[in-house]
Amino acid sequence: QVQLVESGGGLVQAGGSLRLSCETPGRTFSTYAMAWFRQAPGKERECVAARSWNYGTIYYTDSVKGRFTISRDIAKNMVYLQMNSLKPEDTAVYYCAARTRAYYSTREDDYDYWGQGTQVTVSS
Repeated sequence: QVQLVESGGGLVQAGGSLRLSCETPGRTFSTYAMAWFRQAPGKERECVAARSWNYGTIYYTDSVKGRFTISRDIAKNMVYLQMNSLKPEDTAVYYCAARTRAYYSTREDDYDYWGQGTQVTVSS
């Protein structure tokens, strides 16, 4: 069972930064669309960032635009989510996801591989 491995979550004060990392199994994943989702207690899972590397298209949900950046390091098979100016409402479990197609989707059902999740807690 292929699984992505996230790291980098933790507790941070409002206004602080965190960088989440997602390790992918190998080079094949460099052609897949990648996304970061999050799920806060009592809420549905939502897509916060997604990227189609081959097409150069990027999606950010409105609440994180200008604060979050999705990027990757092909040589290391890693995908990142840089989160700046964090707010208490960003508190959630964050998941990395891969879609075996080149174009991203914001629907979780369209993703084929998932990580186990990493907790991000932002204190006020």
